[in-house]
Amino acid sequence: MENGPLVYGLLAALAIALLHAAYTDIVRREIEDWLNAGIALTAPVFWWACGLSFWPDMALQLALGAGVFVFFALMFAIGAMGGGDVKLLGAIALWFPWAEMARITIIMSLIGAVLTVMVVAVHKVRRSPGRPEVPYGVAIAMAALWPVGERFFNHFA
Repeated sequence: MENGPLVYGLLAALAIALLHAAYTDIVRREIEDWLNAGIALTAPVFWWACGLSFWPDMALQLALGAGVFVFFALMFAIGAMGGGDVKLLGAIALWFPWAEMARITIIMSLIGAVLTVMVVAVHKVRRSPGRPEVPYGVAIAMAALWPVGERFFNHFA
């Protein structure tokens, strides 16, 4: 992948979008569709800026995005995730190769586990009624920010 100014600008925009997703998920327990669509629709510009070929590179990214979306849509169907989380994961999968996406998923799961324990503990201490709502978009955003940050801060390694 090339590391031109456009690539860094797009990654910075992705980082801002991820931070916004995390913030709105904390505040409203919602990740807006327009934000997920913006992340997904900007991915082809990122591919072009990185010099990906139409075949097979861009096709593989589309397949990865679709596969991630379908897998997490099944998680939504069984009540394990929210719809905004699923769309955000599908959009993020368009930006990163499969190995990086696997790492993002592992990091997301670890952060999500810690976040879930914290939310459940606060829910119990406050004796809140109903089931606790975990803003899982925070875990997704933090995990996806990891490789974005590496691109900015560890590009000489």
